[in-house]
Amino acid sequence: MVDLVIFITLSENDKYLKSSQMRSTFGEYIRKLRKEKGFTLTQLAARLNLDSANLSKIENNKREFDEKRLKKLATVFSLDVDKLRDEYFGDQFAKKMYEYNCSKNALIVAEEKIRYLKQINQEQTKMNFENE
Repeated sequence: MVDLVIFITLSENDKYLKSSQMRSTFGEYIRKLRKEKGFTLTQLAARLNLDSANLSKIENNKREFDEKRLKKLATVFSLDVDKLRDEYFGDQFAKKMYEYNCSKNALIVAEEKIRYLKQINQEQTKMNFENE
């Protein structure tokens, strides 16, 4: 049996992956952003159309952040919404993998499934285009 070793090299464009938010949960990351901007819980909650009690639960990992608010969060903190989405879903994947004690192989399987889904989507798009 051969062990598979994967090396990842970060490009200059991926420096954000090295930042401290990668070592925290998404809720903790929101708290960090809020404090850096000097917002109170109430101020940020109002900007996100949440009540401060729910935002506090999100920051303390007792409640999940609603992905529908990612764009609003990105706007409030002048963040790239695509990078923020990556951070959000990375956090979601990590929590599920931890909860079910999955190995790193689950990430490899997920990447293969993503390639497959993209391939199917491209084939369907091509067929729809040819039928028009």
